Amino acid sequence: MQKSSTCSFMYGELTDKDTIEKVRQTFENYEMNSFEILMYKKNRTPVWFFVKIAPIRNEQDKVVLFLCTFSDITAFKQPIEDDSCKGWGKFARLTRALTSSRGVLQQLAPSVQKGENVHKHSRLAEVLQLGSDILPQYKQEAPKTPPHIILHYCVFKTTWDWIILILTFYTAILVPYNVSFKTRQNNVAWLVVDSIVDVIFLVDIVLNFHTTFVGPAGEVISDPKLIRMNYLKTWFVIDLLSCLPYDVINAFENVDEGISSLFSSLKVVRLLRLGRVARKLDHYIEYGAAVLVLLVCVFGLAAHWMACIWYSIGDYEIFDEDTKTIRNNSWLYQLAMDIGTPYQFNGSGSGKWEGGPSKNSVYISSLYFTMTSLTSVGFGNIAPSTDIEKIFAVAIMMIGSLLYATIFGNVTTIFQQMYANTNRYHEMLNSVRDFLKLYQVPKGLSERVMDYIVSTWSMSRGIDTEKVLQICPKDMRADICVHLNRKVFKEHPAFRLASDGCLRALAMEFQTVHCAPGDLIYHAGESVDSLCFVVSGSLEVIQDDEVVAILGKGDVFGDVFWKEATLAQSCANVRALTYCDLHVIKRDALQKVLEFYTAFSHSFSRNLILTYNLRKRVSCQFRFLLYQEQSLCT
Repeated sequence: MQKSSTCSFMYGELTDKDTIEKVRQTFENYEMNSFEILMYKKNRTPVWFFVKIAPIRNEQDKVVLFLCTFSDITAFKQPIEDDSCKGWGKFARLTRALTSSRGVLQQLAPSVQKGENVHKHSRLAEVLQLGSDILPQYKQEAPKTPPHIILHYCVFKTTWDWIILILTFYTAILVPYNVSFKTRQNNVAWLVVDSIVDVIFLVDIVLNFHTTFVGPAGEVISDPKLIRMNYLKTWFVIDLLSCLPYDVINAFENVDEGISSLFSSLKVVRLLRLGRVARKLDHYIEYGAAVLVLLVCVFGLAAHWMACIWYSIGDYEIFDEDTKTIRNNSWLYQLAMDIGTPYQFNGSGSGKWEGGPSKNSVYISSLYFTMTSLTSVGFGNIAPSTDIEKIFAVAIMMIGSLLYATIFGNVTTIFQQMYANTNRYHEMLNSVRDFLKLYQVPKGLSERVMDYIVSTWSMSRGIDTEKVLQICPKDMRADICVHLNRKVFKEHPAFRLASDGCLRALAMEFQTVHCAPGDLIYHAGESVDSLCFVVSGSLEVIQDDEVVAILGKGDVFGDVFWKEATLAQSCANVRALTYCDLHVIKRDALQKVLEFYTAFSHSFSRNLILTYNLRKRVSCQFRFLLYQEQSLCT
């Protein structure tokens, strides 16, 4: 029904003129307004309406349509006497009004349950009010999250996850060292640093209660209740155990050494966070230098853990607590004798064995042994002697073989992927050189071919645009093509009146051509089957061995084949003077689009002006005048 939105066809003799003007101004000024107006049905029955008009805006804040709501409020108005009621008594007219308005009252009045309090204010105002919070918007709705909820893919959360990853590596290094070497953080500076780390992990727990996650169906869950339940069921217990202040407990002198070691051991639970953080960030560190660095760090971290365990075994094996003697077959005893720091028994004092290598020397020696065992079979200068040491050495060799194959076996693959484009580039150059040599292509032409390949590769980096576009769906492919041809659409007035659908159809047909200096785009006598738009570079048009035109950025050459019935022959040569980028559309493709979009076809044929029409020859008189003008200028 193509009728006016002012509903003027429903106006009658009793419709208020001021209200009619108010309706008209509301539409013209794109305003939100509401009013009561008397209208007439098709059978000329008068009806009172409460009209609410609200403009709907799009992303550009332009009004694209109006939302009009009509509510019948005849039951709340004084009945209007029509011809059918003439001669009726007052009681009859009242009965008719009450009967006719019963259905309206039932629609307007909301359902009220038993025991529910009824508001004293007007039901009419409550039903008819259209607040701005429920007003629809004619645009894509941005994702909304409840207050105090953080999106898991936002910049802040990504940065925070990187911080947690770094602190987790820090914990993964210090915790095994402190547990194995039984060190207490009595230094105030280290206590402060560890306390700050614990506070950051505690803050991370709070943030996890307010961070969205991806559900099983792939949807983003932003409901606070579901987020809390999911976190409580998964990582909450581990995170809570990992952020307790174990270092503060260990700092007290009167704490039993066994309890202190237990608290330090519990802190190792924090290492389980490595997998969770890595899963969140795996899409940021695809194959490349970052992955290589991460693999090396993992290998070094494994060697560090093995070194701590290796020292713990040596420290356990060297002393015999029952006989208060020292075992001379332990690797720690051999190390102490080699570096000249033997163990000595303090019988008059503590009654314990003292001396031996320093902790730094012991750790470096342990790390050296584990590194040589992980990467090879060791060199024998530090060798296991006891049964436990030999069993652990076998385990290290097995783990080392697995790590070596997994980590360093992928290094070749990583480097191949990092330099895949470079390898393809050199392979292509070698193939072209062999081709030119095999078919004895002249030197001048060979140099042009090589220059073109090098120039094209430097611009495209070996990326096949057509191959990438074929991966994308049709709608996305059209959007990318519009972006790639944006310079042509913005610079030429012929495309200004094209609709979005028309631009998308045209963009899908455009091709980008890169030309090297000296390349001939058209030869004289060739069929002109394309329309070319110059995006960058310079070209010359040569007719009868004379330059008749110089084309540059923003120029268009080809043929007006949308006005001609036959295919034209080029009357001149078009040659590139510099490296040029041309956006080309074929004759058949353009005519197909113009036939479908008829309105755009008229605008296009009117507004597109060819800089040079290859169908037409330049007359001798024009060339003489052009030569005179150039001579006067020089």
